[in-house]
Amino acid sequence: MNKLTVLSCLFLILAGASCKKETYPVGQIITPQGEMLFWLYDETPLHKTSFITLANENYWDSLTMNRVIENFVVQGGCPDTREGFSNSPYLIEPEFNDSIKHIYGAVGAGRDNNPDKISAGCQLYIVHAKEGLPRLDGDYMIFGQIFKGLDVLDEIAKVDCDKSNKPLIDVTLNINVINLSAKELDEYGYHVSK
Repeated sequence: MNKLTVLSCLFLILAGASCKKETYPVGQIITPQGEMLFWLYDETPLHKTSFITLANENYWDSLTMNRVIENFVVQGGCPDTREGFSNSPYLIEPEFNDSIKHIYGAVGAGRDNNPDKISAGCQLYIVHAKEGLPRLDGDYMIFGQIFKGLDVLDEIAKVDCDKSNKPLIDVTLNINVINLSAKELDEYGYHVSK
C-alpha cells in the first residue's frame, strides 16, 4: 500500500470519527395526554442507570399513573401498598445532591417509609406543585427534570380521581429512553452544560 492510500484511509477514518455527533439519553413518558421529555441527571448515576434499564426493558409499559394529586405530584409504577414497595424489582441507595431540588417538573423515585431513604426502582413521580416541594428535598430522590411537556403534566394533574387519588380513567404509560443531540435539546429549550 502506498503512502497516499494509507493517508487517504487515515483521513476517512478520522473524518468519520469526527462526524459522529454526541447524544444524551433522555427520558420519554408518553401518556394519553401527550409526551413528556426529561433530562436524566449525571449526579444521580444509580437512579439514572435504573431508569434507563427499566425503560429499555419496557417495565412500565403495562402500568399507569396510579396516584395523581394536583399541585403535588403525579406518580406511577409499582403500587405504594401497606407492605411498601415489595414488588419493586430492586431498591436503590439514596444519592442526594444539594443542587437538585423538588421544583415544578422534577422527576423523582418513590419510596416507602424506610429510615434509610432507599428508593424503589419501579416507582417514579413528577412534581406538579408550581412553587416546588422543598419539604421533600433530602428525603426523596430527584433524578430528572421535565423540559418538554409541562402542559401534559398539567393535563394529567387535572384528571378525575377516586378517594385514593387513583385516576378514574387509566393514565397509561409508555416509557422510553431516546437519544438527543445538544442541538436537538437546545431546540426544546434545554441547554447542555459541558
